[in-house]
Amino acid sequence: MAERLGLHNLKPVPGARRPRKRVGRGEGSGTGKTAGRGQKGWGARSGAKRRARFEGGQNPIHMRMRKLRGPHMKKSMPFEPFRTHTQAVNLRDLEARFESGEAVTLEQLRARRLANRKGVPVKVLAKGDLTKALTVHAHAFSETARARIEAAGGTCVVEEAVGS
Repeated sequence: MAERLGLHNLKPVPGARRPRKRVGRGEGSGTGKTAGRGQKGWGARSGAKRRARFEGGQNPIHMRMRKLRGPHMKKSMPFEPFRTHTQAVNLRDLEARFESGEAVTLEQLRARRLANRKGVPVKVLAKGDLTKALTVHAHAFSETARARIEAAGGTCVVEEAVGS
């Protein structure tokens, strides 16, 4: 019966471990004289190591990328400070998923997979037509969407903003 496998008798598969390459040990070894470093240049000098992010002298990626917020650079501070985050619901979606006279609440929108993101305000936009009279509850309405909802006989109810 074979000995039970454990930490005391683990060893690598034969051929998996190779001896290290001994460089600079004479011309006959194949890696003598310059020891695989080439003739001249930065890589041939003592102490030369390739940095992980080195890109052959071209402008490295951390310098090409845009800078993020931080107190250390004046130009890095205004990083999209005025962007508003809303999730859009279009009139054509309301037309397809709701019956005439129905109340379109935020819970109804979530149940019908129209506004799934929690904590993000819902804005009704005017893409598509609306023929049904709906009572639409949302955090914001575009002017055109409000006009079309009211023209169809519905009403717009502005909800309190999320988190305030």
